[in-house]
Amino acid sequence: MQRRTSERRARIEDLVRYLCSPECAGRAPDTPGGIAARMRLVDEFRAIGAVPGGIDGYLQPVPNCGANVLAEVPGRGSFAERTIVVAAHYDHLGATADDCVFWGADDNAAAVAILVEVGRELVARGRPGRRVILAAYDGEEMPHFLHGTMGSMYHVANPTAPLASIDMMVCMDLCGHAIGPASFPSEVRNSLFVFGAELSAGVGELVDAATIAGGVYPRRADLDVLPPLSDYYAFRQAGVPVLFLSCGRWQHYHQPTDTPDRLDYDKIVSTVDYLAGLVQLLRERPEAPAPFDTDARDDLATIASLRALARHLAPHVPAGSLAALQLAARMGYGLAAAAARGPLSTEQRQQLAWMIAGLEEAMA
Repeated sequence: MQRRTSERRARIEDLVRYLCSPECAGRAPDTPGGIAARMRLVDEFRAIGAVPGGIDGYLQPVPNCGANVLAEVPGRGSFAERTIVVAAHYDHLGATADDCVFWGADDNAAAVAILVEVGRELVARGRPGRRVILAAYDGEEMPHFLHGTMGSMYHVANPTAPLASIDMMVCMDLCGHAIGPASFPSEVRNSLFVFGAELSAGVGELVDAATIAGGVYPRRADLDVLPPLSDYYAFRQAGVPVLFLSCGRWQHYHQPTDTPDRLDYDKIVSTVDYLAGLVQLLRERPEAPAPFDTDARDDLATIASLRALARHLAPHVPAGSLAALQLAARMGYGLAAAAARGPLSTEQRQQLAWMIAGLEEAMA
């Protein structure tokens, strides 16, 4: 087991470093660097034994952008014609005219490496369940974001599997860093936020059931505490249940300092183990088609996650941040009682936003 983990970590580091190399030069769509990253991902999907899922082998050209890289783990058994999409964008901001490169290690090379390793694990297991589309999307960053040239939006408009067959889209973005400084406990640093389980009944239980002792700590939260942030958006708008996995923004977000040496590779390896288990549970889920409720809320899970973080943070924050953290904890107690009685009011949702802001201040 230790050797297997070591080999996985070495593969992840190798792929992340290539995607953040001068050869890829920030991976802007359809630049020489973006094309180099694209072709490396074709090689990776081929090497793990995933079959081509595009319209030109592994590629789905995206007009006026670049190309998505799509592979499939075929379905088996009674759910073989149903679909799970697991996705991460591979593009980044490229380089400036004066050769300042935005390397994009956390955004989003780490998640792309997780995607490849989850695919490797699913192929190796060979277990029955829904087909899995492994989607490395182009054009997630500006100026393509939320426009028709965004790779994920183009994929939804031009699906390679019937949209009606997709029972879940799992999106990863910013999944490579530990949360907070090294002095914080592992319960904080190894947290992984999982947004959107409320959109499909029963998924919250699967998110929790996939948890592996000693790995990452999945922290469920309502997707609507966020504005639209990544490739899940088009799928949700099309009526597909989604999950969004992220460690949140940090000080290196969209900076040239987002480099491979700043990532937490042990956490990344643990995220592979967790997500492979979760995807298999989603593959075997008996509901088909999966229920979807875009207006559902998960206030209790959100508050529970925030309160857990506040509890673990309290002994480790400086005095200047403790007051904000204590206020967040007091708000959480009252909000949890209110959420147990029913949906939060507009005023209570504002309090929830203040609670989140207090935690962000403490973690900063």
